[in-house]
Amino acid sequence: MIIRKMTADHIKYAAEIEKECFVHPWSEQSLQGEMTKENSVFLMAFEDEKPVGYVGLSVVLDEGYMGNLAVLCDYRRQGIGKALMDELLEECRKLDLAFATLEVRESNTPAVKLYKGLGFEEIGRRRDYYKEPLEDALLLTKYFKEI
Repeated sequence: MIIRKMTADHIKYAAEIEKECFVHPWSEQSLQGEMTKENSVFLMAFEDEKPVGYVGLSVVLDEGYMGNLAVLCDYRRQGIGKALMDELLEECRKLDLAFATLEVRESNTPAVKLYKGLGFEEIGRRRDYYKEPLEDALLLTKYFKEI
């Protein structure tokens, strides 16, 4: 597996991954809008040159806000999500961020376990944040500096 920074050529693959992974996937246009912002970091994982997952982060001042982490179903449970997160967290350190934060479905036990294993802490919840099905989001944050 190889992880690279996403380019415009990768957007269509990220949109395909979105469609497989989420009830309300981001469109190619939305992904392009986010990825091309100067303050964003998007990484893609490749298995034998096939795009199999991606992760995105927006940076505001010294704060990181993670959008989506998505891995194709056939490639889950192989460490790809963790590898993407490890690389993203390294980018956060290089950018000297104070923290990175994200929302995750309360019922997404594998993702919650992954994030907590990487040092994210539950700092709150967003009631009824997700639709289809209606569900709370856990707000998880990893601190890189003392606040």
